[in-house]
This record gives sequence, C-alpha cells and structure tokens, in this order.
Amino acid sequence: MGGKDLADGPLQGSGRGRGSGGKPAEKERMFRFLREASFLKTERVEKALRRVDRGFFVPAGERGFAYYDTAIPIGHGQTISAPAVVAFMLEALDVREGMCVLEVGTGSGYDCALLSVLVGASGKVVSVERVPELAALARENIASAGVSLDNIEIIVGDGSEGYAPDAPYDRIIVTAALPSLDLNHPLVAQLKKDGKLVAPVGEYVQDLVLFGKGKMQKILPVMFVPLVGKYGFGER
Repeated sequence: MGGKDLADGPLQGSGRGRGSGGKPAEKERMFRFLREASFLKTERVEKALRRVDRGFFVPAGERGFAYYDTAIPIGHGQTISAPAVVAFMLEALDVREGMCVLEVGTGSGYDCALLSVLVGASGKVVSVERVPELAALARENIASAGVSLDNIEIIVGDGSEGYAPDAPYDRIIVTAALPSLDLNHPLVAQLKKDGKLVAPVGEYVQDLVLFGKGKMQKILPVMFVPLVGKYGFGER
C-alpha cells in the first residue's frame, strides 16, 4: 500500500475509537483542506470519501490520526496513503459506475472500499495483495466499515503481474511504487484501449504517472513504499 505526497502535513484532529477517525468537525476540516488544495474536485469522489470512514482502516493506536493528511504504517512494511494522495489518485483515475477496476496493493483495504463505492453494484474491484495477513485484514476492515464485499475480489498474489483472469480492465491503480512503467509492462497490457492507469513510478525520486490513450504523463511528485514482485522491486 502506498506512501504519501511530499507535501503531506498533519491536519489537526484527535478522534478516538474504532472507526471514529475523528470528530465531525475534524473530518470537515480535512474535506475543506482537500477542496481548497484542489486534491478533491468532484462530487462523486467526495461522496465516496465521506461514505468510507478512514478510521476503520488504520491501526487502533493510530485512529486519532485518521483524518490527518499523512500516511500511516499498517504493518508488514506498508502504509495507508495520506487522504490528499488518495483523493488525487481517484480524481485522476476517473472511476465510473459499472467499471471493472484492478487495484495492485490492497493494504488495509481503504482504497479498495472507496473503489467499490465508486463502481457500484454493477461494477467490480479486483485487488491483489502480496501479504496474506493484509489481505485478510482488508476484508475484515471493509466489512467493519459497512461496505459490501459483493463487488470485491481480494486475491493473494504478485500484483506486479496484474491479474489476467479478469482483464482487460477499465481502470488500474497501483498503490506502491513500480521501478518503471512502459508500454510492454503487463499492467499496461491488461488495460483496455480506452482505459486509464495511475501508478507511482521510481525508487528514490518518484512521480505519480497517469497512463491513458498510449501516453504517459507525470502528474505529481510522491513518495511510496516499493512494490515487491516480478515486475517490481526485490525483497529488502
């Protein structure tokens, strides 16, 4: 699961309790920040973020920081991305109802839950997670957050290879850094011709890359944990 934007900073909040993620005023402060900073632009993405409480997807000891704009460790060397990065990636991906979306790196399940809300009952989210414990945690968190698992399939495997059985995909989102991305990458091969892919790319210097219509575009400097796998980085 991903890291955080280089400009991340804390929003003042101190929520406590399972799934609370902060008091209503603290959540509103976060949404105001995301809108004013232009990370959040569309009503449908805002509705999804409001529907899925981030507090369900962070460790118990970190729930007071659920609505800070910062990445939070979730174990196994992974993090849940900062709200600004999550919103920015979802806006860039432009997910619509009924789409089939591949997520590489399930993490604690937050992005997966948001994607489920965005694609709706007629769509499908396929999420691939390398760490079995995180895959199990994601299923538990999504259910606890009150999001249906009916349109979600979480698979334990090497996400850097994609997931061919459900390809091609309307959208692909990668939540950990790829060492490189080109037209020959298996993730690109599993994307529909009119599809979009968003992924952080690089090692020490990273950019969020938007791929669509045969073109790669750098859209934001970021810092994510590395994606481990055949087409990712090696074990560290």
